[in-house]
Amino acid sequence: MAEPRVIVVGAGPAGVRAAEALCAAGIRPIVIDEGRRDGGQIYRRQPENFTRSYATLYGSEATRAQSLHRCFDALRERIDYRPDTLAWNVSEGHLHVASRHGTSRLQYDALLICAGATDRLMPLKGWQYAGTYSLGAAQIALKSQACAIGGKVVFVGTGPLLYLVAMQYLKAGANIAAVLDTSRLRDQIAALPQLLARPALLWNGLRFIAMLRRAGVPVLSGVTPLEIEGSADDGVQALRIRDRRGVERRYAGDAVAMGYHLRPETQLADLARCEFRFDAAGRQWFPQVSEDGRSSVPGVYLAGDGARILGADGAENAGRLAALAILQDLGRPVPDHEQRRSALLGIRYTMERFRQGLVRAFPWPKQQAADLPDEALVCRCECISAGELRRVATEFGASEANRAKAFSRVGMGRCQGRYCAQAGAEVIAHACGVPLEQVGRLRGQAPVKPLSIQTREEPQ
Repeated sequence: MAEPRVIVVGAGPAGVRAAEALCAAGIRPIVIDEGRRDGGQIYRRQPENFTRSYATLYGSEATRAQSLHRCFDALRERIDYRPDTLAWNVSEGHLHVASRHGTSRLQYDALLICAGATDRLMPLKGWQYAGTYSLGAAQIALKSQACAIGGKVVFVGTGPLLYLVAMQYLKAGANIAAVLDTSRLRDQIAALPQLLARPALLWNGLRFIAMLRRAGVPVLSGVTPLEIEGSADDGVQALRIRDRRGVERRYAGDAVAMGYHLRPETQLADLARCEFRFDAAGRQWFPQVSEDGRSSVPGVYLAGDGARILGADGAENAGRLAALAILQDLGRPVPDHEQRRSALLGIRYTMERFRQGLVRAFPWPKQQAADLPDEALVCRCECISAGELRRVATEFGASEANRAKAFSRVGMGRCQGRYCAQAGAEVIAHACGVPLEQVGRLRGQAPVKPLSIQTREEPQ
């Protein structure tokens, strides 16, 4: 009998641990990775000619990062690893990929999508100026290029990543103007019972805040961002906010790093025709997935932050669970299957409780979308303002996301709505007076990212 063809998309924590489990069962998976090196975003490897230590690069996550990298290095000869390769479509049991060598159409018996997540962004007047970055982009600059995004950086948003990246910049010697959190202290206190599910992570977050403050960095909570000041010629000059007492403040800087936790990369799952569910607490859409990682489509599995945002170690756990599900569905026996599955599910339950605490402690600031001035851009790719989006929603009856896209081009640019779709849906919902879930979500389109124009097809 021919060996089953299993494809893993992504070489981050979920993909690496899934590949490890598959190899242990005698399967040689194809691992497709858009990155040049393994590790994903959180454990992104530095360029080969860089020599920074694991402690310098990953801080408290150094041991886990090193373990994941060593695991992948040991797997290299046992997998079909294809870096610098974009998975851009899924159709009729095939994964479509593109690399510098050309394009391929890969048939699969099982497809595990570990696409990860990207920053969840809330538009702000002036966020189109040069010098405005997502938190993830600021982190990439530090890890991959050993540089800061500016001479003086203002951090704004909410969630653990806000403090993690600010702390990484502090350790690197960067000049930090302020760390400004939109969540309120009372929300964080109310979430403590759930956050205590993982006390070590909670302690880490508190330690980061204390270290930033000891370094003299202003750290504020309960703020309302108002405007990024600057110009098209000179870029970012300052961030203006209103503090929790209602007092306006201005923090000068030449760069702003912003982010409001994470949003899942769901385009491939959408193209595979997976069903989705609306998470009312987090106010965003996720693919429908079982606790083992099975999607609603037979043969398609999901793991990591692209399915449930549980963090890097949660992604490792999910990758192992999904691999067990794949092996079971392929009829491959796994020693102590039920015991291993039960242990992994127990870990997942603890992580899920912590995730719920994070959603409660660092809520998505939906009111900011409602309060956006009409002249503020929502979609930077297509230069669509909040006023224009409100107009098509109310005057043209475009209260559904894809209809609003057709009328206004919101979400039709290079990022395909990754950075504007969720806030755009909030603008539409508020303008039309309808629940957010009724607005829906933008449908995924192939290619999921821009492709080079080429016709050469490489061997499968």
